[in-house]
Amino acid sequence: MAAHMRRRLRRGATTTAVAAAAVAALAASQAPAATLSEGSAGGDPQAAGEDTASAGNDGAATGNSPYYTDLPPLVTPDRPGSSSNLPAAGRAEAGIPATILAAYKQAERTVATTDPTCRLPWQLLAAIGKVESGQARGGRVDADGTASPRILGPALNGQGFALIKDTDGGAYDGDAVHDRAVGPMQFIPSTWASWGQDANGDGRKDPNNIYDAALAAGRYLCANDRDLAVSADLDKAVLSYNRSTEYLNTVRSWFSYYQRGTHEVPDGAGTLPTTPSTPLPTLPGPRPGSGPSVTPSPKPSPSKPGGKPSPSPSKPGGGSTSPTPTPTPKPPTPPTGEPTPPAETFGSLENAGTGPLRATAGASFDERVSVRARNALGAPLAKAPVTFTVTGDTGTLFAGGKKTVVVRTGADGTATAPELRAGEKAGEFTVTATAGIGRPRTLTYAATVTARQADAIARTDDKELVAVSGEKFTDAVTVRATYKDAAAPGVAVTATMVKDRLGVIDNDKGPYFEDEAGKPVRTLTGLTTDADGKLRLPDIHADGEAGTYLLRLTTEGGGSVVVELTVKAPAETAPEEPASPKAPKATGTPQAVKP
Repeated sequence: MAAHMRRRLRRGATTTAVAAAAVAALAASQAPAATLSEGSAGGDPQAAGEDTASAGNDGAATGNSPYYTDLPPLVTPDRPGSSSNLPAAGRAEAGIPATILAAYKQAERTVATTDPTCRLPWQLLAAIGKVESGQARGGRVDADGTASPRILGPALNGQGFALIKDTDGGAYDGDAVHDRAVGPMQFIPSTWASWGQDANGDGRKDPNNIYDAALAAGRYLCANDRDLAVSADLDKAVLSYNRSTEYLNTVRSWFSYYQRGTHEVPDGAGTLPTTPSTPLPTLPGPRPGSGPSVTPSPKPSPSKPGGKPSPSPSKPGGGSTSPTPTPTPKPPTPPTGEPTPPAETFGSLENAGTGPLRATAGASFDERVSVRARNALGAPLAKAPVTFTVTGDTGTLFAGGKKTVVVRTGADGTATAPELRAGEKAGEFTVTATAGIGRPRTLTYAATVTARQADAIARTDDKELVAVSGEKFTDAVTVRATYKDAAAPGVAVTATMVKDRLGVIDNDKGPYFEDEAGKPVRTLTGLTTDADGKLRLPDIHADGEAGTYLLRLTTEGGGSVVVELTVKAPAETAPEEPASPKAPKATGTPQAVKP
């Protein structure tokens, strides 16, 4: 994150008085104040001992977005089984919406399994969630835990906050000019890109989902081997989230408040702090449910020592008076020049499950490139044109012989390219998917074409191969390559003169081939089988030394064969002279000779 985020530029109406008020609030609640690490005065995180090396991110998770500055009420929360004679405000403020509370506790359990030395307490996540978004605006989330409407901070355009130019093409925050903090835990897109989690198992890392956001926040707070049971490490963790000592003190006050007790309330019924440091703009649209809105209970003024909360005004005789209707404030309007994007604005492009792209030369790829487009709200975007392009020199093309095709997304936001057909040249290439106007989103897939293979190669005849020294072999060597017993056309074959049948030692004597210049060579490459898997080798010449020699042929895929070549001296091949005439054999029965 840019170095200009290392210091807070401005925080609206929040002042250092919040720190003093936080300590006063804690003291008045009859609980020990959370101890801040030494030297934590001031907004410079280094003054508070903050370590800024969080996965290469030297800025705060929220990008110095606004936060709620309200402090907990000056009463102890109503623990289960404790006194019920507490002000209603105390019980309401201690209530956390059911889904929000479940997400915090799930994040605590997950981190305890993967990083037990961090000792992350869910109450710290609750404190940050309270200060950042009022527990997702009092628990206004859908059944899956996703904020609806989504929660956006103002544009981080350098006017009152840090200047962070767009890092996500508006995919998360709908703003293609500047970044905005997103979701219940208010992550800026660049931080979410590094720390985002999929805690609810839906295959998406969604900063608007409280389960995903709470786990991401937990892991972020635990970075740099922090032990959050140590006060100094906890301070560093909170300051890494938002680089402000006032922010730290406010979070600390809510952390201590929730540690003393809390309870679950229905989603949508949580109380909201009265005023954030700067209003949080949201996308237009109805709140979830479309039913009557839940009005938070008013926060009573602290009573004097020994006094009681002032009752609501009543009519004579005990009847309650009707309160004067309060006009509903209009939602804040986004700054001029930065309109809130409609739902169908292109948001992001993601892989829709494309597997490894590999094929043998000349064959079709089993996998097809598939992408999914989403709108600015993260929902599938239909009818969006996606351009698929093949880049490389393998000769691979889409079905129909095209290197570029355009496919529109379907109702589920997916677009699948036509079948790829591998060229004849082995090697690597890429397929690029591009969608979106103005600032297009691009996905690139690596693909590989492997050479044709043969698992066996053999001679087509068994003739003895003989030549006289200095002459050519009269019979050519012809072989046939197969793959799984079928002819293997287009397979590369290498022919090498060797000394041993395994072909480990090359031979620089004996028979040889000739190159284009007529010079002897004893290894030939680039030979290829024909359509029937057959290959006829070029002429083989015998040099002056007689003997038995070996020629080894190998194929891509492991096929090999060794052929014997016999070279004879000229004298061994001269025609035989006719034999001398023999005397005719005697016929008849030999007679005995008398002495």
